[in-house]
Amino acid sequence: MIPRDRIRIVLADDHELVLEGLRSLIEAEPDMEVLATATDGRLLLEAIGRREPDVVVLDLEMGEVGGLACLEQLRQKHPAVRVLVLTAYTDGDSMRGALEGGASGFAVKTEPPQQTVASIRQVANGQLVFPLAARRWLLRTPQPAASTHPTDREMEILALVSEGLTNAQIAHRLRVSDNTVKFHLQNVYLKLGVRNRTEAAAHYLRHHAGTSRQRGG
Repeated sequence: MIPRDRIRIVLADDHELVLEGLRSLIEAEPDMEVLATATDGRLLLEAIGRREPDVVVLDLEMGEVGGLACLEQLRQKHPAVRVLVLTAYTDGDSMRGALEGGASGFAVKTEPPQQTVASIRQVANGQLVFPLAARRWLLRTPQPAASTHPTDREMEILALVSEGLTNAQIAHRLRVSDNTVKFHLQNVYLKLGVRNRTEAAAHYLRHHAGTSRQRGG
């Protein structure tokens, strides 16, 4: 039996060599246990259903079924499992896709191995984990352009914030992860030039609530 105080992990990558390297790295940690490995999305979902891990470490390149497609299915079928995306890609589209897909973190294969281990621990503890370079890209102040306006999903979340819902309640309402809500709120704060959810809600009520009621009525 695996002690329940250990972080229970399933690894998913379409390269056996990567899987074995990760397994060896993680199993050297006294507070972690690798329950299973998978080389494609079908095997991954089967392993999660059987073993009920705390964290899945998921590569974005997974053969016929891409990592983002796996992430979408995983979020629908196993919403409680936290997902750390581990990839060689550091482009903005991959990072944003992982976040909006409900990932709890994003780690890069070129980072020191112990950084991946630390990221697994942080994700297991409920933190949103992204490399410094990724945070700079994702959360940099938007340039004056259309990107300064909240997206439709950001406006949807902002409306729920103005109703007094917590992040957990919003996540449940929209069927996304808490971390996805946090990500969108961080973008909203930057775009609106506000510091917290109270100021964001006040901004929404001043500028958008009346329009929303007119559309709804």
